[in-house]
Amino acid sequence: MRKITETHTGKIVSDTDLGIEYLYVGDYGKENNIKADFLGYTKRIEKVEHKPVNLADKLVVTVSSQKGCPMDCNFCDCPKFGFHGNASIAELVSEITTGIALSGIKHGERLNVHYARMGEPTFNPGVIVSARIIAEMVTMDGADVSFETYHPVVSTMMPKSNKNLENFLRAWVETGFVYGGEDGFGLQFSINTLDETQRNEMFRHRSLSLKEIGDIVKSLPMPKKRKYTLNFAVTSACNLDVDLMNKYFDKDRCIVKITPIHETVEAVREGYEIVTDFDVYEKFEKPLTEDDWDVIVFVPSKEEDADRITCGNSLIAHKSLLKKSKDMEDEQ
Repeated sequence: MRKITETHTGKIVSDTDLGIEYLYVGDYGKENNIKADFLGYTKRIEKVEHKPVNLADKLVVTVSSQKGCPMDCNFCDCPKFGFHGNASIAELVSEITTGIALSGIKHGERLNVHYARMGEPTFNPGVIVSARIIAEMVTMDGADVSFETYHPVVSTMMPKSNKNLENFLRAWVETGFVYGGEDGFGLQFSINTLDETQRNEMFRHRSLSLKEIGDIVKSLPMPKKRKYTLNFAVTSACNLDVDLMNKYFDKDRCIVKITPIHETVEAVREGYEIVTDFDVYEKFEKPLTEDDWDVIVFVPSKEEDADRITCGNSLIAHKSLLKKSKDMEDEQ
């Protein structure tokens, strides 16, 4: 049974039979929800107002690479669903194409596909295959559904237990060189803090150390136009010390993205501070920009967090969250 939950800018699909969840949403635009001095967006973001969006300008489809998640991060809802294996290549492609179909967009400017709903994508080599298949589908001349720009993004927690991790990352980057246009495929690393004790608590000792992550990032090919992203989902207690950032990571290869820890069921249960004061972001951002780091501060709207479209959320993991959804028959 598929349950479809309406959001302010799209829909969440929870397939309780297949054990996967995916969504599509629109985008408010960089001028409304990010501060990034290096891109020319320099204003403080005190509040992101909800407004109508044009899905044809930018459609974001977020999919599950796995059925549940084996990582058990303590701020994330997904592990509460358990872990039931990888999504197949066919399922991954279906998540993306169904998300596009539900949006109603036939021809658009930009399609972003984020492998970031449930699961650790580096455990699933089918992620790379599915990204290539979609590239061939939506960028082909005369295609029934097409987008001018296609940008898939992998977000990884860098699991210790993945013996194929470096091979996956290199294959992802190199596939992006061929199929990802001028930007290549996006690659984001979940870091959150430069304090190893804090990281071990957040990721329950399942993520590599900062040194190990930094060494792997430095071993990857130089990115194309778009650098690799170091994601910091922060509370005011997190550590983004500029000297440590320089110790572990290379500003010529990486940008820093600062967001709040999102208001998931588990984050609230664990007592995480949900940052709403821009001063907290600025405390982290300013020393980094002064040291010539490229920094993006991304602030979600109240509606986006309430809709549970942000990272770490999973309706299927907390069945009570599905009560507002409506049952839909399969349209496949």
